Amino acid sequence: MGAGIFEKIKVEGHEQLVFWLDKLANLRAIIAIHDTTLGPAIGGVRLLRYDSEEDAICDALLLSKAMTYKASAVGVNFGGGQAVIMKPDVPIESDALWWSFGRFVNSLGGRFIASEDVGTSVEDIEKALRETKFVVGLSHALGGGGDPGPVSAHGVYSGLKACVQKALGDTSLSGIKVAIQGLGHVGYALARELKVAGCRVYACDIDSRKSQVAGENLGLEIVDPQKIFDVDAEVFSPCALGGVINEDFIERMNFKIIAGSANNQLADDRLGKVLQDRGIIYAPDFIIGAGGLINVYNEIEGYDQARALSQAGKIYDKIKQILEFSEQTGVPTLEAAMIIARQRLDRVRKVRGLI
Repeated sequence: MGAGIFEKIKVEGHEQLVFWLDKLANLRAIIAIHDTTLGPAIGGVRLLRYDSEEDAICDALLLSKAMTYKASAVGVNFGGGQAVIMKPDVPIESDALWWSFGRFVNSLGGRFIASEDVGTSVEDIEKALRETKFVVGLSHALGGGGDPGPVSAHGVYSGLKACVQKALGDTSLSGIKVAIQGLGHVGYALARELKVAGCRVYACDIDSRKSQVAGENLGLEIVDPQKIFDVDAEVFSPCALGGVINEDFIERMNFKIIAGSANNQLADDRLGKVLQDRGIIYAPDFIIGAGGLINVYNEIEGYDQARALSQAGKIYDKIKQILEFSEQTGVPTLEAAMIIARQRLDRVRKVRGLI
């Protein structure tokens, strides 16, 4: 991690980094709270095998910061947070683990609200309800929005349309070729929406079963996960894990647009400038992927999927604003999105007398 942990937190602007160890439940968890200017921190819960504790901490810090800017940029009154659970090598006793995690969340007194993320499910999050009320992303039966995939996908679809309009001068997606990496809840729902719009969709997933099902149900052209970067398409849509946009990828690919739901897609933020110099439109991931946040935000207000889908559709306008701001100022789209997000945060800080 380089600098000491306190220096790392200070530089990135985080407010809190909390650890939880429960030997009986086999739980090692971390919650990072980045910024609560706009309201309580909200964020996903990842259950993954990390190579080291340092990797787990870095993941929590990066994702919580991205959530702050995501909420600010799309007008949601929440701060940024993230929880990660280090998946143990031994079998998990699911109830015990999630009850313990619920106590962890509850110990923060509402400063952090948890939702599902990579490696976790609606059912997992609902188990934490036994110990805390500070969870969202619940099933319809419990008054929640259920699977946020369709709303997240609609946000990506809407942002992708803005990119196509900018790059190709047409909002119609008919005949556009799109390569989707990852066929989880969001990738699958996005592929379905793109096919309805008349796109030719190539897709892959490291889970061959998901690829087979999506290919058969949606009529996708399934490719090997290692060859998705070489597909001849206008749009690349990363909908799996982050860090896939690196220098090797940029040298290898011929896409005109990168627009997907994965978090932290750029291996290094400076690659935003590299993409800009090559004339490639990059839709900042924390904006175009904000549909999931919009979905759970609607739970707190009283869930209505039609309203959530309508709000996710406005990501088109937000991406269009960012692309125009980037063109006017000459800054990469990622930096443009960060500037717009910081402007709202600064306005709220002034109103609250924090600066």
